[in-house]
Amino acid sequence: MNKFIVRQKYIEAIKPYIGQQIIKVLTGQRRIGKSYILLQTIEEIKALDNAANILYINKEDLKFDKIKTANDLYEYVQNNTKSEVKNYVFIDEIQEIAEFEKVLRSLLLNPIYDLYCTGSNARILSGELATFLSGRFIEIPIYSLSYNEFCEFQNLENDNETLRKYLKYGGLPYLKHLILDDEIVFNYLKGVYNTIIYRDLVQRYEIRNTAFLESLVRFLADNTGQLFSAKKISDYLKSQQINISVSQVINYLDYLANTFLIQKVKRMEIAGKKVFEIGEKFYFQDLGLRHTINGYKPNDIAKILENAVLEHLLYCGYDVKIGQINDLEIDFVCERGGEKLYVQVTYILQDEKTMDREFGNLLKINDNYPKIVVSMDEFTGNTYEGIKHLHIRKFLTEWK
Repeated sequence: MNKFIVRQKYIEAIKPYIGQQIIKVLTGQRRIGKSYILLQTIEEIKALDNAANILYINKEDLKFDKIKTANDLYEYVQNNTKSEVKNYVFIDEIQEIAEFEKVLRSLLLNPIYDLYCTGSNARILSGELATFLSGRFIEIPIYSLSYNEFCEFQNLENDNETLRKYLKYGGLPYLKHLILDDEIVFNYLKGVYNTIIYRDLVQRYEIRNTAFLESLVRFLADNTGQLFSAKKISDYLKSQQINISVSQVINYLDYLANTFLIQKVKRMEIAGKKVFEIGEKFYFQDLGLRHTINGYKPNDIAKILENAVLEHLLYCGYDVKIGQINDLEIDFVCERGGEKLYVQVTYILQDEKTMDREFGNLLKINDNYPKIVVSMDEFTGNTYEGIKHLHIRKFLTEWK
């Protein structure tokens, strides 16, 4: 497999389901590397089954442009099936095929098929797919490169300069092929951003008010990690002479989240475990794309760090929410495999007041799950009243 740098985390997640009658669905933003993970999976399968019949359909390849409907897809698979062996069917960007879920349901009935697909829209796992295929698919979310992967892909040492590049340029895998120069990188990222906005949003959802969409994305980039409701966003935009209803704001936020450009994080009450319906935070699934919209501003470092920590927690497989305990906020309440983790993020623990706030909020949580504070300064000592402090680089490299 000399052609690829293997993203082993995802291959290990897929391996237990190879050959099983369950659809493997890889979801994530465009250009996040889903196609390469499919190709890496194909290499794994070839090593396990030398008689494997591989059917690979890439909807971004003009070669497969004629496959537009469920009937087209079904006909292609049937025409290329070998009945005497296992047929491994890979469909890249499956949301481009109308009513694809009907074909998946039909193929799933026949044990000679093993099914894999990718999608750049979260809606492929809702609606009819969930109804038709309930319990018959496994979702494997794909994220931007972690900091460790970024170091590997770029062949860079784990040091503060590499961290700066990661926080500035983000973790899209194709950056491996580019010189890490502002003009070169951001020209590429601008193209990715435009594809997401105009192909995945404007065309798919038939959006006419593109000026509002762009304003909303800029607003989210400028207010990354701030607590907002759709009404507050609507009120702010009205103050900028952009008249938009609350329901329209909600719809557009959902569209942005469905394309994985942004990550919506809800709030929860730590003691009662109640999830609030109003008031949430918005982050970007790739920092480089955020900076493409709003520019990379060193003064935004606190927002950037918080976004980077969230990205890493999602990459590690945590379900993440914003925590509330009385009138205090916990940046991230994370759950995975029945275990919890509480995380506070700050730029620098510069004075006693900051330390009291960041560590003090965590000390008010009355359980024994791990609690950590992540920052960019070197704290003298590894703990504060039993709560861990981690430098951002240490957190990104060692927390898994």
